[in-house]
Amino acid sequence: MEKIGKFFKGVKTEFKHVVWPSKKNMIKYSIATICFIIFFSLFFYLLDTIIAVVVKIFG
Repeated sequence: MEKIGKFFKGVKTEFKHVVWPSKKNMIKYSIATICFIIFFSLFFYLLDTIIAVVVKIFG
């Protein structure tokens, strides 16, 4: 039981060292993440479509 208490005390201490992003930074990071997701979704969709067409033509 003492080990569990010591663990949570350590967790509490570590949380004091965490630097949380500001609201402005969080919005910026969220927009960047969504843009990357959209970009790579379109990229892999187009790549898959091109490969399917090539396979259909030559396969």
